Amino acid sequence: MSADALVNQFAENVVAQTDAVWRGDTKAANRHARKYINAFDKLRALGDEGRQSLTVLFEHPRMDVRVMAAAYLLRYRTKDAIAVLNDAARGEGFVPFKATQALKRWEEGTWALDPE
Repeated sequence: MSADALVNQFAENVVAQTDAVWRGDTKAANRHARKYINAFDKLRALGDEGRQSLTVLFEHPRMDVRVMAAAYLLRYRTKDAIAVLNDAARGEGFVPFKATQALKRWEEGTWALDPE
């Protein structure tokens, strides 16, 4: 599978997870989470080239996709990821809460979505 296809798989499953959460369907939400985590793992296996391909999602029209991509790319693109997360964290609701939590974990030193 190409890096572009994996990026699309990541984004589509973040969207599907968020939609499942809003419907209260935790089973579907967890299934979609596993799929975007799997897509990221495959991108990570490509090294920084795979990580770089995910940065296009910093400009995605949906905030949930931007936030998830930024959360996963904090180590690789720290400055850009923090900017995306800070922008999202200014809002209210579920996705801004997730952005705030990602920033908090990063600042605490407990973030581990893409360890070296």
